[in-house]
Amino acid sequence: MRSDLRIAIVANEKRGDGNIELRLQSKGYQVVTLTTPSSVMGFIYSDPPDVILMDLSSPDEAFLGIIRSLKDDFFFSTIPVIGMMPEPAAEFFDWDEYPLDDFVTFPLNFRELFTRIVLSLRRLRRVFDNNPLTRLPGNTSIQRAIEQTVGKPMAVCYVDINHFKQYNDVYGFAHGDEVLRMLGRIMSNAVKDAGDGFAGHIGGDDFVFIVPFDQAEVVAGRIIANFTAVVSELFNEEEKRNGFFLAHDRKGNEEKVPLMGVAIAIVPTDSPKIGHYAKVAEVAAELKTLAKQSHKSCFVVDRRKS
Repeated sequence: MRSDLRIAIVANEKRGDGNIELRLQSKGYQVVTLTTPSSVMGFIYSDPPDVILMDLSSPDEAFLGIIRSLKDDFFFSTIPVIGMMPEPAAEFFDWDEYPLDDFVTFPLNFRELFTRIVLSLRRLRRVFDNNPLTRLPGNTSIQRAIEQTVGKPMAVCYVDINHFKQYNDVYGFAHGDEVLRMLGRIMSNAVKDAGDGFAGHIGGDDFVFIVPFDQAEVVAGRIIANFTAVVSELFNEEEKRNGFFLAHDRKGNEEKVPLMGVAIAIVPTDSPKIGHYAKVAEVAAELKTLAKQSHKSCFVVDRRKS
């Protein structure tokens, strides 16, 4: 188990226990303590931790509501939330209303707490197929989500980054990974703004999101606009002026590569020709080929009736 795990402690300001933070840091964990409800979700949305420890010794409805908010969110629901509470409280805790992943009791047995943290993460790996880089649901969840939309007025939208491989080769995997994380967050936020949907990460620079068909073009446009704004900060002024960066092809020849963009294929799932998951992927592959012919970000919608 990694020693650089990032752990957020959520505790009422009056109950914050610096000893917990020190003991966790002694294991090599990175720890931040959040004491006001309004700060918790903002922190998690901007920089998700690996585990959340929540002090429920004197439950506050605002803090309890955070548990529900996290578990109702497809992007953050996989973060293990471990409650810390007095032993008598565990017997009467409403586990359906506030779905914790585990709990420990006060006074804390730190050996037990460390074990619970490790087991929560290992359980997560077994149960979920989320991509470890972006935390978005992976292939099993994606296939299930697509199968559930077939025949409904929804759109399955495949997202691919143009010229990502060349960017990775020139700037390195660490920068490439950050691009993938950024796109994952941009896509997730755009889907959330639509009010109803799903976002997943197939792997590499291939992503999927699902929204009602009448929202698909709006969401795709928002993803393109936000990705374009963020990506522009990854290149220097000369590259932005020129509209390309320099890379080398397989033979070692220098080539001018357009700045990264996204190609999005939008597949309506209530089309008569869409009868199963494989057909969605087949149509999306055709559309992505069309979208990637443009050197700029764009989306293509399948409007064929047969």
